[in-house]
Amino acid sequence: MARPVFDRVRDRARRLRHRIGTARHLLTGWRKWAVIAGQGATGFVVLFAVANLCLSLSTFRGENPASRTAHELGVLWFSTTGETPTSDQAFRVIHGPTLGPNPSAPDIRDHFEQASTGGTFLLDQVMIDRIQAVNGRIDSRVMPPGIYVGAHALGPDDPPLVWVTKWMAHYLLFPRHAYILVVPEEGEALAFSASQEAKFPIHTGDPERLSARIAPYDDQAYDFPSSGEALHEMTIVSRDPADVAAAPAALEAARQRLNALDQPYGLLAPNSNTVVGCILEDAGLISAEVRRSTLLALRAPGIGAACPG
Repeated sequence: MARPVFDRVRDRARRLRHRIGTARHLLTGWRKWAVIAGQGATGFVVLFAVANLCLSLSTFRGENPASRTAHELGVLWFSTTGETPTSDQAFRVIHGPTLGPNPSAPDIRDHFEQASTGGTFLLDQVMIDRIQAVNGRIDSRVMPPGIYVGAHALGPDDPPLVWVTKWMAHYLLFPRHAYILVVPEEGEALAFSASQEAKFPIHTGDPERLSARIAPYDDQAYDFPSSGEALHEMTIVSRDPADVAAAPAALEAARQRLNALDQPYGLLAPNSNTVVGCILEDAGLISAEVRRSTLLALRAPGIGAACPG
């Protein structure tokens, strides 16, 4: 008669402890166990990185994963730090095959019109630099009017760390930070960003609270393609002119409500993703089921959590 499962598990655990305890080590006592603990921690980190890499290369890849990966690698390779714009060569290599070497503002808008038909597309530092050179700013002349959700990896922008962390953040960390981008019919695009107060350039309250900012979508915005965050995955959630026109006022009201709460920031929740998810659900732009889906929770941790307040 087969033994109970608990007994079998206990026996295997006992044998594992015995094997570890009698294994040959150059060190003994607490030093041996410190080495074993270090090896275990290293194994966990490697396993975590491999799992994230598999998720990064297998989900949210679009219809042509190989092309998407080549695009990402090119942008990360050519991304620049500080105020140095990306090179003409970078644009020719990454976007030249589809847009040519010197696209106009209408050409760029047509490009995004086609790219956004699937709902999701990449907005990268190389393209942003070209848009600013051609059009001066991000607006409806270069992007279709609409409400977008941007998602990007988090990492430092300054060398020397950025040369390593930008690759690790994009591929070895599957989670993303989300924000809302509004491209109105008239005027400059606006970005709604939520985060820990201390992470914003200008602090206006408790550095540990969950806070939000609304700003023009330019180099000074909290969420803007940069060397450490060169790839932004954009999802268009509404093209309804009424939604787009009402969005700036609605986001400003949401910002004021959030800042008045003095809600502590949570690493897992409530965080920036929670705020974005709640705003989109309240506006009817995503359903509660989508906001609380498992895959979205892995991609944007906290997005399905209870709303602040």
